[in-house]
Amino acid sequence: MCQLLAMNCNTPTDICFSFDGFAQRGGLTDEHSDGWGISFFEESACRSFHDTLPAIESPIAQLVKNYPIKSLNVIAHIRQANIGAVELKNTQPYLRELWGQQWVYAHNGDLWGYKFSGGVPTQPIGDSDSEMAFCDLLNRFRELSPTHEPELKSIYDCLKSFCEEAAKFGTFNLVLSNGKYIFAHCTTHLCYIIRQAPFSEAHLSDKDLSINFSAVTTKKDRVAIIATEPLTDNEEWTQFEKGQLLVFKDGKVLDLE
Repeated sequence: MCQLLAMNCNTPTDICFSFDGFAQRGGLTDEHSDGWGISFFEESACRSFHDTLPAIESPIAQLVKNYPIKSLNVIAHIRQANIGAVELKNTQPYLRELWGQQWVYAHNGDLWGYKFSGGVPTQPIGDSDSEMAFCDLLNRFRELSPTHEPELKSIYDCLKSFCEEAAKFGTFNLVLSNGKYIFAHCTTHLCYIIRQAPFSEAHLSDKDLSINFSAVTTKKDRVAIIATEPLTDNEEWTQFEKGQLLVFKDGKVLDLE
């Protein structure tokens, strides 16, 4: 299956270190070689990159590794194609507009037999199960409020219900953002780490590369990283419970239950 990566923080931060390790899984340390993508929220807009080449071979991925784009919310995806051809239209993350906001989504897993409900106005462009579910989700959100963003708890409850329904078709690990929050749901594998003062050194699992975060941060910084599997081998990552939905803001988990 695919690999997910997301970042949520309280001050604009680059994801170069984490993405460098993550990209190794796109054809080098793992078999996910059917394209990749990444989206950075910058105020109300998104800067996005997609490629059908394996991340380890992609010149665009090399650019992202070396270009310190700073963002409060980032979502990335490495694809192993099972449903839908290896084409740009099937490459995640997917982006759509809702309530005058950009929404970015990436999914890990297979939803066998899932069919788009045919709702409007959000409709799929490609033919992947992941995009069909995303379009159905946004149309479900729109039913909550056609014109403006409802309160966070309403969005959370709607998303939780949708995840439970989608998971009946298979595996529905996802990360989702509107630039304010990162929503993350786990069916099988998902984990996170929150880095804050006192910062220490981290070493990538997929590449012999380390960084001393205390040298590049302030005492006020707080960064949450969400990934399918831990990206570092010398830090303690927290595993999601199966069926768990978490919401991250300013680098910490919100209590919405």
